[in-house]
Amino acid sequence: MDIEKHLIITGTSDVSWKDAIVKTIAEASKTIDYLSSVKILEQRAKIDGNKISEYFVDLDLSFLVDLNRKDDN
Repeated sequence: MDIEKHLIITGTSDVSWKDAIVKTIAEASKTIDYLSSVKILEQRAKIDGNKISEYFVDLDLSFLVDLNRKDDN
């Protein structure tokens, strides 16, 4: 039986929404094991003058719970 947990996080980039997604997943994978899927919840941007200056993404990251993990207690 697989159990998934979900974590909603926000990522940013000054390049693109895709870059924000890729960088956010890469950063999250440094501290979260067993990432299994991502759902893009929202995309928005900051405008400076007449150009987009920063891209924001809200992601729903899913990861599998390690059922064999030993409790340290």
